[in-house]
Amino acid sequence: MSVGNIYNYFPSKINLAKSAIRFASGILASSLQDINKKNIPAREKIELFVQDYLEIIQHSPEVIEFFLRVYLANRDLFEENEDGGFQLAEAFVKEVEELIQYGIRNYEFRKSQDFFVSFSVLTGILGAFTFLSGENVLDRDVSSYKKEISDAIYKGLS
Repeated sequence: MSVGNIYNYFPSKINLAKSAIRFASGILASSLQDINKKNIPAREKIELFVQDYLEIIQHSPEVIEFFLRVYLANRDLFEENEDGGFQLAEAFVKEVEELIQYGIRNYEFRKSQDFFVSFSVLTGILGAFTFLSGENVLDRDVSSYKKEISDAIYKGLS
């Protein structure tokens, strides 16, 4: 089903966009929340989350791809909101913040980091691989990039 057809099942474009954002970010938040509960180094938490994320885009790519396509195609719907729709992904944002704070408390990540830069280090790399995987341009299976992606995120935060 295309994004255009699914609009028919929602009262408005904004309702569809909000539902897509809440659904996808809820899946990611749940995964990261389980990982954040573990008493392991931040590096391992990143590796586990990257593994979960790559499994999602490999086995259920529509979850993340649909979120990105709906959100990006409808940015105008969020222009009036002060947070640009950020609050809809609040549970995921909170779990990313917890991961970053954990890494700082355990001296694995730099102490003086801007949250939004740190957030984009994590989500930017993962979003790029979502796109590359969806476009079928990767040289190998997306899951085989787990270590390289995890290392890049860890280095970006440490």
